[in-house]
Amino acid sequence: MKGLKRINILVLLVAVALVACGGARSKNATTEAEKEQAPQRALLYDYRVVKEYPHSAKSYTQGLEYVDGVMWEGTGQEGRSHLQRIDILTGKVDIVASLPDDEFGEGITHFRDRIYQLTWLTRRAHVYDLSGKELSTIAYRGEGWGITTDGSNLYLSDGTSTIRRVDPDTFDTLESICVTFDGAPLDLINELEWIDGHIWANIYLTDAIVEIDPTTGVVIGYVDLPDLRQRLKDNPEAEACNGIAYNPATGNLYVTGKQWNKLFEIEIIK
Repeated sequence: MKGLKRINILVLLVAVALVACGGARSKNATTEAEKEQAPQRALLYDYRVVKEYPHSAKSYTQGLEYVDGVMWEGTGQEGRSHLQRIDILTGKVDIVASLPDDEFGEGITHFRDRIYQLTWLTRRAHVYDLSGKELSTIAYRGEGWGITTDGSNLYLSDGTSTIRRVDPDTFDTLESICVTFDGAPLDLINELEWIDGHIWANIYLTDAIVEIDPTTGVVIGYVDLPDLRQRLKDNPEAEACNGIAYNPATGNLYVTGKQWNKLFEIEIIK
């Protein structure tokens, strides 16, 4: 089961093997351009908690999406994986679709008039209409972790340092993006959200979310959120920070975690 241990994002980077995305290369294979240009360093952003909302501690959050005033959530674990709408003010859950008991639900995204939901190991994406009726399933390679869209294509994470841009109908890979933090490949990329031309991502086993330039794969900034855990009361089952949703009307983010009993609205301060 994916879950439990937390570490700081900078500690995680020390533990990550310094290999190129998609395969190792010799330590002597540094190009002249790499010698001349130092890697762009990620900026640490501050944040402000705007508001706290109740959230069901039964929900093993894997994906979060805010669209036209509606909060969508995808949950995980076998036998407990659902696509649901949640009432932000009350935390009330409205399950609109459930995955088969042998599937572990993962990230979700709203694309045009459909909702896509990944599965962890069964390599199958479920596609629904906005009422929760399943329209199709699409097979893909590798594990399913996070998913988002730029409005034309989908972007998938699989727990590695690579995000793939894929065709929405076939999931054929159109581009592979190597994500780096201060010049090193960044593993464990999880839930994704597209915001103003950049990809924001949870980093599994940390309380950090990062901002990624999809044209270069470079993490340009990050936010560390361990203090949010101090605001969780009577919530011993709370696991990893997971779930990012963007409200374009306010510019704020909604964030939560696996089995957290609160959802937070935060303002990023750059």
